[in-house]
Amino acid sequence: MLHKNNGKYKTKDICALFDISKATLFRWESEGRISNVGRDWRNWRLYSDQNIKEIKKIISRRSGHSNKQGFSKKG
Repeated sequence: MLHKNNGKYKTKDICALFDISKATLFRWESEGRISNVGRDWRNWRLYSDQNIKEIKKIISRRSGHSNKQGFSKKG
């Protein structure tokens, strides 16, 4: 269950929703694939509904040419 706080979601909620690691989520952000990620008073990331749309788009693109979970394995 997502814990939405003022229209924003915590990192752990996003990772659980999409079954991805924090490292993957942060890498996508550093690559510019997820834009305008907010921060709270502690400087922790807060994701918006727009960020969720961006993540869905990333995953749907990957699922067309990777394993059944939508993530490719790299060695």
